[in-house]
Amino acid sequence: MQQVPDAQRIPVCYRHPDRETGVRCTRCERPICPECMISASVGFQCPECVRGTTDGSGPVARATAPRTIAGATVVGDTRLITKILIVLNLAVFVAVRARRSVGLDLALIGAWPPAPFTATEGVAAGEWYRLLTSAFTHAEYWHIGFNLFSLWIIGSQVEAALGRVRYLALYLLSGLAGSTLAYLLTDPATATLGASGAIFGLFGALAVLLRRQNYDMRPVLVLLAINLVFTFSPGTSISWQAHIGGLVAGTALAYAMVHAPRERRALVQYGACALVGAVIVVATLLRTAQLT
Repeated sequence: MQQVPDAQRIPVCYRHPDRETGVRCTRCERPICPECMISASVGFQCPECVRGTTDGSGPVARATAPRTIAGATVVGDTRLITKILIVLNLAVFVAVRARRSVGLDLALIGAWPPAPFTATEGVAAGEWYRLLTSAFTHAEYWHIGFNLFSLWIIGSQVEAALGRVRYLALYLLSGLAGSTLAYLLTDPATATLGASGAIFGLFGALAVLLRRQNYDMRPVLVLLAINLVFTFSPGTSISWQAHIGGLVAGTALAYAMVHAPRERRALVQYGACALVGAVIVVATLLRTAQLT
C-alpha cells in the first residue's frame, strides 16, 4: 500500500477528526467542517476564535482583532477602497467627455512625436505619471462600464480578503505593471488607456484567493478565459500587453500576500510589492533609454 505524505493528505476537522474538509478558519487557519463553520465578514471562523479562545481549552485573553486571510484587520466597510477607485475613474471619465484633450494628456503615450524627432510628450519625455493616470482614463461608455462593473464585483471580494492597504497596493501595482508592459512592447506613438490592467490583476488575485481557501475556481477561470479570448481576438484595439502585465503582477502579489508565513508576513508582503515596483521602474528606465 502506498503511503501518502502528510502534505498531500486531505485535512480533517480539528474538532471532528472523522470529517474531511477543505475549509480553514480565517483566523487560526485550522481545518473546520460545515458543522463548525461560523460565517464571518470574510470566510468562516471556528467556534473557539468566535468565542475569543485560542486552543479550545477554556477562556483566555481575548484574541486580537479579527484578521483577513492576508493578515489585515477586518473593518466595517470592506468596499471602501473599491468605492473610492470607482469614483476616481468616473471623475476622470466626466472630465474626458467634457474635454477630449484631457484624455490625451492622461493616456499612456511612449513618445510623441515619433523618431527621428525629439519627443516632447510621453513617458520617454519625462511624463512618467502617464503610466498611472492612463489606468484611470476611459473615453467610451462601454469601456468604463465594463471595467467598473468588474471592479465592483471582483474588487469588492479581493478587498474584503486582503484588507484596504494590501488591496490598494495590488490594484495600483497591477495597473502600473500593465502600463509598463504596454510601454515596452507597443508602438511609442500609440495612445493606451483604461483600467483593464488593474482589473486583470484583480482577476488573478481572486483566482489565488479561491485556490487558497479551496473554493471552486471554475467560474472565475471561465470568466478570465473569456476575457483573454477577447483580448487576443484579431481586429480588436485591445492592449493585450496591459492585460497580461496586470494579470501577472496581480497573481504574483496575491500569492505572496496570502501564502506569506505568519511570522514573516509583513516582510514577505511588502517585499513582494517592492520587488514588483522595482521591476516596473527598471523596465521603464530601459525602455526610455531605448527611445531617447
